Amino acid sequence: MPLSVVDLYRDILPKTNCGDCGFPACLAFAGMVVSEKLPLINCPHIESDMIAKCQSELDEQHASGKWIKRDMARDALEWAKERSASMKIEDLPYRIGGELIKKGDVYVLELPYFTDSIVITKDGIFNKDGSDLTRWEQVFVYNHMAQGGSKLPTGKWKGLVEFPNTVSKIKSMVEHVEAPLIEKFTGKPDELLAVAEQLGGLDMTDVIKSADLALLFRPLPRIPVMLMFWDEDKIDSFEAEVKLLFDETITDHLDIESIMFLSERLGQLLCEAVIT
Repeated sequence: MPLSVVDLYRDILPKTNCGDCGFPACLAFAGMVVSEKLPLINCPHIESDMIAKCQSELDEQHASGKWIKRDMARDALEWAKERSASMKIEDLPYRIGGELIKKGDVYVLELPYFTDSIVITKDGIFNKDGSDLTRWEQVFVYNHMAQGGSKLPTGKWKGLVEFPNTVSKIKSMVEHVEAPLIEKFTGKPDELLAVAEQLGGLDMTDVIKSADLALLFRPLPRIPVMLMFWDEDKIDSFEAEVKLLFDETITDHLDIESIMFLSERLGQLLCEAVIT
């Protein structure tokens, strides 16, 4: 019979909150045992025969996936791989760009990615030097492959809110992309410009005059992203603001979740960059 957190706490653990397991409370320890596969033996106050019996039951429910905390990145990556499984690498350049390269009897696709390239093979997606992309990067590239779009960018820009079914993502965009960029670069537009240029960002401020900085990125050949930055104005009490704009064709190439993953990755790269 499966053991829930309540079962474990109520019937098995000593309920003394002694901290000998490394957690401040027995209930917290129970949660980690059930959802994170923490060994029950980490509690030194349970009889060995009881540990053996309960651990066997826990192992069975862990194997079945019951109550285990989901690895969202892993799940998203598996789903994205399934979506793209029927795609032939030879067909990709027409839709997403890049260059086919024959290695032995098979083709791989070398695809520009920011200022470098990634390599798409039948076995996975890698940086050009052979190192791994993050799982979220792999997710949006696999979804890009699977989406099926072939439209070229039109140069007509839209905010995320202008695309269908994005209302639930606006808060996430603010919290995970806009707010960190605002915190990092308020009062430092020159620094933002410098790190943007390291990522291949093009200064479009002279063309798009509605922001203090307008920076055009091309993370992937068919997916441009425009970052608009307004610095704070202490005199008029305006706070700094950041907005990402996307070409109107982006939903031909990425689903909404993948647009978010790409946006978050761009924000991370900008915030983590070191001026050289």
